[in-house]
Amino acid sequence: MHQRDRVMIDQLVTYRRSPDREYQYSVLIPSWNNLPYLKNCLEGLRSHSGLPHQVIVFVNEGSDGTLEWLKGRDADNTDFIHSDINLGICYGVNLCRPLVKSAYLVYMNDDMYPLPGWDRALIDVADQLDTHHFMLSSTMIEPVETANRCVIVRDYGNELQTFRKEQLLHEYRTLEKDDWQGSTWPPVLLHRDLWDMVGGLSAEFSPGHYSDPDLSFKLLRAGVRIFMGVGESRVYHFGSKSTGRIKRNNGRRQFLRKYGISSHVFNRRILKLGAPYSGPLTEVPLELHRHPWYRFKRRFYM
Repeated sequence: MHQRDRVMIDQLVTYRRSPDREYQYSVLIPSWNNLPYLKNCLEGLRSHSGLPHQVIVFVNEGSDGTLEWLKGRDADNTDFIHSDINLGICYGVNLCRPLVKSAYLVYMNDDMYPLPGWDRALIDVADQLDTHHFMLSSTMIEPVETANRCVIVRDYGNELQTFRKEQLLHEYRTLEKDDWQGSTWPPVLLHRDLWDMVGGLSAEFSPGHYSDPDLSFKLLRAGVRIFMGVGESRVYHFGSKSTGRIKRNNGRRQFLRKYGISSHVFNRRILKLGAPYSGPLTEVPLELHRHPWYRFKRRFYM
């Protein structure tokens, strides 16, 4: 173990506040000096979650008042872990895992605002499946048009100062979106045994760029074939309010070097990301990595 790794682990402080009881799921939220959005996210969870749940926040630095704010909420049942340095998303989420008290865990970003019924829609789907080998995603509503076919594009504000919450709460159920194929984006719901089997988020993608498709690929190789986005489970996503402030790892290149295919090909050709949900994946062409074009691209990026 490197000296820096040992110091990183030794300086963590854990605050356990959730009572020992039965929870339907545990929400893991990494946060880096993003207190206004974290407050908004936790308010949405508190107001719009219909099932008993545990909340675990990983506080990276917390120098903006996040740590003091969480400490001061004596009546709150939020568990949290504090790191003096920014460890990123991958380490942060993984370090929350020992605190989980439920069978299911949900990884969520702090710049998301859960909408009424978001959790029950996910759990209802999970309960209908005859296996724990699945990955479910909520559907994000985002203010800006992108190439992401999984989201609902509708502008209710791209920052808290312009957030039209009441309008969103009035209209979100009228926005059309069916279940979709290719779960990879948070919020994601997984059984904790499945999370443990594949080792959670891969630390080599720290601070976290492209760790989402990497997790999906690991699950696929482990035998998971149900990757479903739930249209009725919705959150508003302001978009990159933390990751947009850091120097990102070159996740696209890392993914290609690790698996021999690009994340774009994996999402479109294998996960069929954004297509209408049609059931478990049946044809999984993992042999794509043997195609001469992808062998060439992999050699180019080595």
